[in-house]
Amino acid sequence: MKKFIIIGVAAGLFVAAVYFAFVYYVPYSEGYRSGELIRMSHKGVLMKTWEGELSQGVSGSQIFRFSVLDTDQKVVDDLNKFQGQYVKLTYEERYKTFSWWGESRFYVTAVEKESSPFKYK
Repeated sequence: MKKFIIIGVAAGLFVAAVYFAFVYYVPYSEGYRSGELIRMSHKGVLMKTWEGELSQGVSGSQIFRFSVLDTDQKVVDDLNKFQGQYVKLTYEERYKTFSWWGESRFYVTAVEKESSPFKYK
């Protein structure tokens, strides 16, 4: 009986490790989004995560919500620096997220300042 319990626990741990590795290392999609960076915040009570929003148009329905992993401190610093400006975000979409990663399945991996296509005179 002990042997079956040990095998069952080991199999459960193996399945959990494979699931976690798949969710962490295999992106669902990758891409770019451009727009005005309208919000960047450090949210949470127990598990703080970086969350942001990018406005891609005039309407409130064109808001791109994203998260940034804590390990990407350069990305967090750049996003805080470019607050309110037009930026281009490079992101990965994951199959699933965990609460300690963020609220969104979209994770920004790079940010660069762009010139706005809207010319003000």
